[in-house]
Amino acid sequence: LSWSEALLLGVFPPIGLEIIDGEGHPSSSHQTLKGTSKWATSLESLLEDPEGVKRFREFLKKEFSEENVLFWLACEEFKKTQGKKQMQEKAKEIYMTFLSSKASSQVNVEGQSRLSETILETPHPLMFQKLQDQIFNLMKYDSYSRFLKSDIFLNHKKSEEQEENSPEAQTAAKRASRIYNT
Repeated sequence: LSWSEALLLGVFPPIGLEIIDGEGHPSSSHQTLKGTSKWATSLESLLEDPEGVKRFREFLKKEFSEENVLFWLACEEFKKTQGKKQMQEKAKEIYMTFLSSKASSQVNVEGQSRLSETILETPHPLMFQKLQDQIFNLMKYDSYSRFLKSDIFLNHKKSEEQEENSPEAQTAAKRASRIYNT
């Protein structure tokens, strides 16, 4: 299984690692928003959350534009690649999967017609940055706002709210408040 196939199947490492406390919650102080509340703050926040990426992909699949987020994720992963040979291999996979005229999941970016396989000979971590930025802006100003109004997002938000208002969640919150207010 190549990494591009793994990416298409949704088997990829999380973009940002979070420190988790003993109860399985993010421990950083700026992580007060969770789930859909956090996703609604910005596309960046959505893309930092593996569950958010999963739901956004689900939405984009229905809109026939899942390749946009897959390309963005592939570029993020590519930036972390070490070694010229690995970079060449991954750059070629990105090119063949998303940018070539014969690409299986072709993204629509400006200047694509000028791209050729020659750029793959001298790879560098930011070689796809301009194209990645175009796709990010396309998602940010087009699909992201529709995602926030979609059934996928709204149903997930509703189920989160029901979970938070469940008797078990309220009991745990009361126990926590008693512990901290004594």
